[in-house]
Amino acid sequence: MIIYHGSNKIIANPKYGLGKIHNDYGQGFYCTESIELAKEWACDLMRDGYANAYDLDIKDLKVLDLNHENFSVLHWLAVLVQNRTFNGNSDMEIIAKEFLIKNYNVDINSYDVIKGYRADDSYFRFAEDFLNNTISIQRLEQAMHLGKLGEQIVLKSQKAFDRIRFLKEKSEYADNNIYYRKKCRRDEQARSRYKEIKTDVLSGIFIRDIMKDSME
Repeated sequence: MIIYHGSNKIIANPKYGLGKIHNDYGQGFYCTESIELAKEWACDLMRDGYANAYDLDIKDLKVLDLNHENFSVLHWLAVLVQNRTFNGNSDMEIIAKEFLIKNYNVDINSYDVIKGYRADDSYFRFAEDFLNNTISIQRLEQAMHLGKLGEQIVLKSQKAFDRIRFLKEKSEYADNNIYYRKKCRRDEQARSRYKEIKTDVLSGIFIRDIMKDSME
């Protein structure tokens, strides 16, 4: 498969063991199958960048797809709360995090590659609202598709890094004046539509209901 990594520089030889620890799925090399999204992520800090292209041979690699029908958005959240730092410390949020980790945890360390939602600013806000019992799981699932903010592919093991090959001819320059604006527009659209669906606070199943009734 062809994947792209958005960065402010050319990365011809990605190295295993680098990257931020407190990322969505922990330390790893974060990519996407969309070159347009990679360009937006490359210009995240209002500077020009590159969509670095790679060929990834996933044969014999152990791949975790958190968007597969075997998993729910709660599994994704359980992974997220263990890796990302949440600003809120309400009693509801703390209890909800503990519940998710206990009941929906996925051992991501046994996989070479992970596929799943990317928790950028908008998605992270949606997740926080769910943990604080202000939106239902149905509204959260709906919100995850707003703005089409993208699915990411993360290389987690040395074996996965050994299977990646830089494609200089497919890598492209990302102009900040174009792609930072695109990123902002995409985010604004997601937030605007989220305000509309968030107004429905009476219907659906909330995290408090799931914990109280021990729902599967």
